Amino acid sequence: MNKSDAGFDYDRYRRLLAEADSEVKRLAFINLLIDEKAKDKLALDSIRATLVGMGITTPPRAD
Repeated sequence: MNKSDAGFDYDRYRRLLAEADSEVKRLAFINLLIDEKAKDKLALDSIRATLVGMGITTPPRAD
């Protein structure tokens, strides 16, 4: 998987990490990464639910 496949803006994250020269900025950067990953997961769950509702796929298994 290459950078574009992952959906992450590596250049932006690299720049933000370089600018995180204090504890407050580092924590803000970490929170940004967590928030963006959470949004990606919510979007994926929404797409799955829509596909299931359309009968295109089956619901995910509960492991």
